[in-house]
Parts: sequence; C-alpha cells; structure tokens
Amino acid sequence: MPSWFSWWNWMKDIMIFLGLARKTIKIVFLGLDNAGKTTLFRMLKDNMMIQHTPTLHPDRDEFCLGGLTFLAVDVGGHEQARRLWRDYYWDIDGIVFIIDASDKERFREAKKELDGLLREQMTDKCPVLILGNKIDIPTAASEQQIKEYFNLNALVTGKNNEDLNDKNKTRSIDVFMCSILKKQGYGAGLRWLAEHL
Repeated sequence: MPSWFSWWNWMKDIMIFLGLARKTIKIVFLGLDNAGKTTLFRMLKDNMMIQHTPTLHPDRDEFCLGGLTFLAVDVGGHEQARRLWRDYYWDIDGIVFIIDASDKERFREAKKELDGLLREQMTDKCPVLILGNKIDIPTAASEQQIKEYFNLNALVTGKNNEDLNDKNKTRSIDVFMCSILKKQGYGAGLRWLAEHL
C-alpha cells in the first residue's frame, strides 16, 4: 500500500505537469564575499537594488521564475562562512556560484573554493551555474578568461542543451556573464540551470 507521502508526491507531479502547481527547486548561492550573492538574492526576491551589509548568517527565501519556484539559500562568502558551506549541500538541486569578474586579485581564492565544491561528493550530480558578475566594470574579465583561469573549458557543458541526455557527464556546468547591477545576464543563467535539473 503506498504511503500518504508518495501519494502526495504523485499528485503534485500530476499538478505540475498540468500547470496547476509550480515545481520547487532548492538551490544554494555560493561565492566569495562581495561577489554579488546577496544582491542577486534580493533582486530575484524583491526586484530591488539596495546596499547590503556582509552576510553574517545564511538567509533562506523563495522566488518564482517562469513556472518554477526556487527555494534559495544565500550563504555568506567570508572565510568563516565558507567553512559552513558543506552544511547546505544536503538535498539541493542546483548551485549558483558567483565570481566577481572585476576582482582578479581574488581569482586564486575563488578558484580554490570552486575546485573544492566541484570535488565534493554530495554535489557531484548538481548542475552548477557559474555567474561572472560585474561585467559593467570595464576591467572585468571576459567569459573566456574566467573559463581559462578557473580551468573550466573541459568542464562546461554548453548553453545549447545538447548535453541534457548525455549520461556520461556527472553534472552540467556552464558560465554566464552578468551584471546584477544592470539586471543583465543572470536570467539566462537561471533558465539554463532550471533546464538542467
């Protein structure tokens, strides 16, 4: 006899298929401090650009994009907060890793954190959206420069969805350049992420 929980999941799947309910996707925002995680988080939630203080405690909220509801956690990016990232890997569907493309002096530090994330077994099936933020700053790195510095050329799966049925890949990864301040680029990245869940 099926349990109440499995019956509820079956009903919810039917409602989502019929367009009567939204699918909820659990994601986590990661990256170094000052990369733009909280700014994006608030932009998606409230469509507002406000000055933020550094994130001292993880913030959890939801926002809707298209036919999906994203349950997102904004985890701080300062050194002490990064020690807690692993605590938020349980039961997530996707990861948004934000890089400050204008702060090349911290690329080494960001690369170390991204490399650790990509080696993590708990997230080895989660698609990873990498956002190169702050492209509105003239000195910002290009998409190709980020892919080269972070050794991503062999890992990215592409923006064309050709990898959706490739069973040999453990996860989908791609880089999208954006300016959260100018409200550019991150929407395409989030759509890509939703398609790869």
